[in-house]
Amino acid sequence: MRYLSTRGHPERRRFCEILLEGLAPDGGLYLPERYPQVDAATLARWRGLPYAELAFEVLSLYIDDIPVADLKAICAKTYTAEIFGTPDIVPLRELEDGVYLEALSNGPTLAFKDMAMQLLGNLFEYELARRGEELNILGATSGDTGSAAEYAMRGKKGVRVFMTSPDGRMSPFQQAQMFSLQDPNIHNIAIAGVFDDCQDIVKAVSNDLDFKRKYRIGTVNSINWARLLAQVVYYFAGYFQATGNNDGEVSFTVPSGNFGNVCAGHVARSMGLPIRTLVVATNENDVLDEFFRTGIYRVRSAADTHETSSPSMDISKASNFERFVFDLVGRDAARTRGLFEEDLRKAGRFDLSADPVFAQAATRFGFASSRSTHADRVATIRDTDKRFATLVDTHTADGLKAAREHLQPGVPMIVLETALPIKFAETIVEALGRAPERPARFEGIEALPRRVVQLPADAEAVKAYIARHCA
Repeated sequence: MRYLSTRGHPERRRFCEILLEGLAPDGGLYLPERYPQVDAATLARWRGLPYAELAFEVLSLYIDDIPVADLKAICAKTYTAEIFGTPDIVPLRELEDGVYLEALSNGPTLAFKDMAMQLLGNLFEYELARRGEELNILGATSGDTGSAAEYAMRGKKGVRVFMTSPDGRMSPFQQAQMFSLQDPNIHNIAIAGVFDDCQDIVKAVSNDLDFKRKYRIGTVNSINWARLLAQVVYYFAGYFQATGNNDGEVSFTVPSGNFGNVCAGHVARSMGLPIRTLVVATNENDVLDEFFRTGIYRVRSAADTHETSSPSMDISKASNFERFVFDLVGRDAARTRGLFEEDLRKAGRFDLSADPVFAQAATRFGFASSRSTHADRVATIRDTDKRFATLVDTHTADGLKAAREHLQPGVPMIVLETALPIKFAETIVEALGRAPERPARFEGIEALPRRVVQLPADAEAVKAYIARHCA
């Protein structure tokens, strides 16, 4: 299996060569040259496998430069009941007729990002030991990626984490999860700006190839293919649980900001998993909903990025969207490069509304979308608690609203749960008049000492900080 850049760089790389990197040398994102195809016989063979074994089966289709026994051991080490709280890892339950919740938030930081980040930490440690090298991870988070990455990498040999986040924009619980860590290999950097500023800094540093090589910069954001690949597994797991011993299609609704989570669904569907519809659920920062409704992709400025009660989706530049657009335009790298390097950079938008390929987003690739507001999510949280005695977080509430708008008779709709409600307690209290349950291990976390530095939204300032702490 070889990997290519969405922007046409001629070099083809193997999995372990791109594992420790972020962007391709030309600023594009890595994708496999082809999506391995999974037929009905393979799906029948995989049905009923424990999650760790299913993960191995899916990952081994894309990873052929790690010995089979080692990859199996990494999957077995990652996906355990001790780490994820249940032998099922991602248990599915029917909420109402035809609507299911797939629990992805049972990991160490109570968010779906743990599903991929725990694997990534073990892959990084394995590959760095094999090479005898070190890695400095630079990331950007709107809330959950940061804590998932830091908890996965803390104490890992040969790894330092430099995690940027928008100063004051995460929930108090999210901030406490990250900033309370005292491990010497973990560095929290609060940026004066919004998440997109953090993401722009990561891309700017990644595009400085000399700095990247000198300081061995890697990334754990969803621009890292290995992280997105890990997320593909739970689409298969959800499908098997929803369909029992039967064949047939399912649909997924995915709360989306950076397009990584739902892009994993696009990959699963492209492999042959019987997914009818992939519903992109957004909040008031609706750049993705606008595209799937109109064909226009229009990024917003920091000033026009709303601060919402589902803050992990307060994103107006969806960095993984380029992967889907590459497939949408027929894997035309020159056109993809023109859309993202020319149109988007110069005009802040590109327009595919008049292009015949835009219709394929729905007809060929199965995408639909929806938008939610604060009032919507409060109402959904309240309704779900009253009717089903089930408490959901704000992002999952956005997903439930969207799922009900796109429900089709006879097709199970699986909503990907994104986080436990405690991470967004303020809105839960507003909706229900009571605080959500807090796992015992997180009692008093907000009162712990904090280890964080504030920096301006400037890539050079972040590079200087990294250089000082890698000396």
